Amino acid sequence: MTIIAALISDATAVIDSSSSPMIDPVSVQSMLGDARGRFDIDSLLECESTSTLLLKRAAEGAPAGSVIVTDRQTAGRGSRGRGWLASPESSLTFSVLWRFDGGVGQLAGLSLAVGVAVVHALEAFGANGIMLKWPNDILYDNAKLGGILVELQSAPDSALAVVGIGLNLSMPESIGEAADFALPAAALDDIILPLPERHALFAQLLVELAHVFDRFSYGGFAVLRDQWQALNAWQNHPVRLLRNGLLEKEGVCRGADLDGALLVQTSAGVERCLSGDLSLRAQ
Repeated sequence: MTIIAALISDATAVIDSSSSPMIDPVSVQSMLGDARGRFDIDSLLECESTSTLLLKRAAEGAPAGSVIVTDRQTAGRGSRGRGWLASPESSLTFSVLWRFDGGVGQLAGLSLAVGVAVVHALEAFGANGIMLKWPNDILYDNAKLGGILVELQSAPDSALAVVGIGLNLSMPESIGEAADFALPAAALDDIILPLPERHALFAQLLVELAHVFDRFSYGGFAVLRDQWQALNAWQNHPVRLLRNGLLEKEGVCRGADLDGALLVQTSAGVERCLSGDLSLRAQ
């Protein structure tokens, strides 16, 4: 997964020609507080995709808490197989491996729970007005600040999740006007001044993720649902659901069910919608 915060089909990474300092894992570990030692951080200058690489390491037995962070991705991806655009130092892009007891079915709603962790991390630096869009977008003023991609796999007596997160720290000059985004892009340096130092921001994100993973392990999305509802950008707003670009249904967004399914009130009543290849839009 790479960034910038709006998905486009068949995109390749946009790389700034200037070099950028890599994240220092030792510095990040020193900022983790009670979560220190729960993460094994690997910082790379460049890789194909942090999530792809971490899935390979998971198959080789990598433990929960394995993290890959990179400045440059050459084949990053977002939801529904789309690509992401990224530029060194303009974004923070990483993936985290976590293992959960039980089957994959118990991980329904995990991407929504991760969104709550991201918002809490940004609020720790004074950000206000960050909202979430079902199932995996981070918004500010109806523009996309970042995204979440959760990939699940079964394991003996357990399940694993590779959680990819990308945030726009600033707007790369290379975006230009040719990019065709489903949502306009937002950047953190328009929300928080001065912009948080990357190591501190990364550490806070990991701390909040550890908290959310612990709560999710105990009670699933249900224990985090109220927090997500309060951050739902389109709570009680008219919405449309598209499938492959075609209108499937429209109604009023009533948030998410206890398992993370989207709730939409239509003329037929409140209907449950699972993510799949659905795309949610405001009317």
